[in-house]
Amino acid sequence: MLSKKIEDAFNEQLNKELFSAYLYLSMSSWCDSQNLGGMAQWMRLQAQEELQHAMKFYDFVLDRDGRVSLSQVDTPKRDWDLPLTVFDEAYDHEKMITNSINDLVNLSFEEKDHAAVAFLQWFVTEQVEEEATVQRIADKLRMVEGDKVATLMLDNELSQRTQAGDEAE
Repeated sequence: MLSKKIEDAFNEQLNKELFSAYLYLSMSSWCDSQNLGGMAQWMRLQAQEELQHAMKFYDFVLDRDGRVSLSQVDTPKRDWDLPLTVFDEAYDHEKMITNSINDLVNLSFEEKDHAAVAFLQWFVTEQVEEEATVQRIADKLRMVEGDKVATLMLDNELSQRTQAGDEAE
């Protein structure tokens, strides 16, 4: 059984994961509006991955005899000036999620909830990959900044991602 502290914190993280999906969908829509279909597809698949993360928290809370408490999801930003800005903000968002996961690990240790600690280890590893992937894409966009042909080539490369968790970068 989950402690009230863990249950509340996991419900809060579930909401953050749902917001992440909203944010990536918004980024996808913006990329699509800029005729960057590969980046739009990459972001859309990232949104699906974030929904999967939310459902992991949802299922864990229920499996531990807790109560899922869904909160209102904030409206994400919808406009950016450049693809680089989109990916820089995605990177900043992933760093915030990493900090949140780390806080959950610390809380789980404090609460002596070994099942929660074990569950969160997957997310700790996942966040390393999430940050590295988005940072690499942002770094590539920085390298080609202002070069439309190179940006379109990168867009084409990102279109190779075919499912959530399948990273083309």
